[in-house]
Amino acid sequence: MAKITHEQFLEATNEDNKGFVQEIHDYLLENGCKAAFEEKANGYLASYKYGKPPRAFLNFLIKSHDTKARIYGENAGGYAEFLNSLPCEMVEQIEAASDCKPCSEKCSGGYRFQNLRKCRYSCFEFLMTDASRPYIKGFIEQELAQRKV
Repeated sequence: MAKITHEQFLEATNEDNKGFVQEIHDYLLENGCKAAFEEKANGYLASYKYGKPPRAFLNFLIKSHDTKARIYGENAGGYAEFLNSLPCEMVEQIEAASDCKPCSEKCSGGYRFQNLRKCRYSCFEFLMTDASRPYIKGFIEQELAQRKV
């Protein structure tokens, strides 16, 4: 793992997602999130944390030219109506996520979505597409609002 800059991360992001990644980056920094960027063996990672102490909030992952957003929806119960509005492709990605099997001391036991219990590391991990980007943004805004309470 090698530390990289935000600019290097943005350069590795595919053209379709660059503007969105920059928009979310700016929004999160303006709202008190801390950012870190790394080059991993299998791609690039942007990590955002929020709170005191700082806790994982959002990751952008770039692997094989795909950009994904992983949202740590610790407060998902506070915006269930929003989650029920997600498009089918995003719901299918949640349903395909690994089932929760507490894997470490850091694990909070996963997340509930509908009547499923999914792993916190894959539950809310979405491929960024034209259709999913507005919902990813809304999800980020909902989670951040809940964490600020």
